[in-house]
Amino acid sequence: MSAENVAGQIGLVRRNIVRADQSSVQRLSGHGVATVHEAMGRTGLMKSYLRPIYGGAHLCGTAVTVLLHPGDNWMMHVAAEQIRPGDVVVAAVTADCTDGFFGDLLATSFRARGAVGLVIDGGCRDVFDLTAMKFPVFSRAVSAKGTIKATIGSVNVPIICAGALVSPGDVVIGDDDGVVVVPASAVHETAERAASRVANEEEKRKKLAAGVLGLDMYNMRESLTKAGLKYIDD
Repeated sequence: MSAENVAGQIGLVRRNIVRADQSSVQRLSGHGVATVHEAMGRTGLMKSYLRPIYGGAHLCGTAVTVLLHPGDNWMMHVAAEQIRPGDVVVAAVTADCTDGFFGDLLATSFRARGAVGLVIDGGCRDVFDLTAMKFPVFSRAVSAKGTIKATIGSVNVPIICAGALVSPGDVVIGDDDGVVVVPASAVHETAERAASRVANEEEKRKKLAAGVLGLDMYNMRESLTKAGLKYIDD
């Protein structure tokens, strides 16, 4: 998204967004980020610097997007009004900033509205309290530095968060492996492919557990020989 496009989105709050089909969202919630990423042809993955604030954190829901300005979390409060049960708030910042945009008070407000987590390309704080609440947050940084409320951004517009395009209503999944975005239009197909992938991997897992080598299961030996690999018996 260009700087001109971002500028054109400032000062907007879209109230009536179309969210991805909930039955498909539920199906996707049972799969990990790596599986969904592979099912989409290795697309949709956010940059790896986004990390969960506590181990084992998991979220899956429809995106309410927020465009913030550095050091200013005003629009997080505006976004709270647009949250519906099952939503994930996804926040981008117009320039790099790791200030603590989010803490336990906002988490309390978000949860009361039905939010299932937050993904933010910026910082958060109150990690101890957020962990005790089991409110999943995937952030770029942890910082005690507070923010102000002075500049308007936008809610429910397309954003770029940690390198990935996120549109309102897309599905966002996060776990210990990272965060992936599934476009709302591709949710059903991705859920089907993810389920097929899991079934295929289960068969492979059984073979590997029985002692079959990946070299043989994936028919690698001939290709390795052609590539020049040689075994030497001393």
